[in-house]
Amino acid sequence: MPGTLAEPEASAYHRDHEGDSMRRTGQGWRVFVGTLGALLLGVGLGAHAAESKAATRATASPEIRSAAALVVDGNNGEVLFERDAALVSPIASITKLMTALVVIDGQQPLDEVIVISAADRWKGKGAFSHLPNGAKLTRGDLLRLALMASENLAARTLGRNYPGGLPAFVRTMNVKAKALGMAQTHFDDPSGLSSLNVSNARDLVKLVNAVSRDSRIREFSTLRSHEVRLGKRMFVYRNTNLLIGKPDWEILVQKTGFTNDAGQCLVMEAVIGERPVIMVFLNSFGSLTRTADARRVRRWMDAQSAPSLSAGAVATK
Repeated sequence: MPGTLAEPEASAYHRDHEGDSMRRTGQGWRVFVGTLGALLLGVGLGAHAAESKAATRATASPEIRSAAALVVDGNNGEVLFERDAALVSPIASITKLMTALVVIDGQQPLDEVIVISAADRWKGKGAFSHLPNGAKLTRGDLLRLALMASENLAARTLGRNYPGGLPAFVRTMNVKAKALGMAQTHFDDPSGLSSLNVSNARDLVKLVNAVSRDSRIREFSTLRSHEVRLGKRMFVYRNTNLLIGKPDWEILVQKTGFTNDAGQCLVMEAVIGERPVIMVFLNSFGSLTRTADARRVRRWMDAQSAPSLSAGAVATK
């Protein structure tokens, strides 16, 4: 109409440009939202995977190589791990813990000097000893050598010098085992050389728990070394447990054992994560397996007590 100014219509260029801008803005927003969603999903999956891995690590059993094993909380008796814990088998020199308990309970003087006799020697495998006939050692020294160096002749000499001799000593060992509730245990000699000395992991936890109450057995079994005079020479005996003296281990009481029938054996109470833990490993193959099993148990327990990783921690790593 004349005198009326019509509003100019948008040009084709402007219409196309604005449409492209809107399409690009929509596409960009969708890409941004998709990327953000994928990123958040990835973080969530990563956190879940990390937590699942931590949970698996914490709950999986330790890869124990011993034929029979039992791990128990020394405070409350809770079973932390077990394998064939009821299996009865020869226990070799683990026997000497009961030997020590009978000597201590008998209140025989540890400073009494005892003469090594040919009658003390074992007739068969394992008879070798550095202790010569006629050597004079105190009962305390014999007990130290039996516990920390697993000296078989020392253990048998302790038994012979008990009131009533060796037969009475072995009877007392079995009476003590019964009193401790070790129903599947039998002793035939004080050294452990007899394959008739048998027990299982459950009974041996009871034995370790009993001997750990005596400060002398704890001290003697965990000596790194002990020196004695044999004739004109001094001999140094060293502990048979490779973990003794290691700065990362706090071992309260221990005993190793080995015969062909028993295999490699180890029992001990050690502090792990600020609590006492009793470990029994029987019939291990290879001379290092028993101590390696102890290390595996400690790593497993450390992993259980380690805090799980949170999603935030994974995201900021």
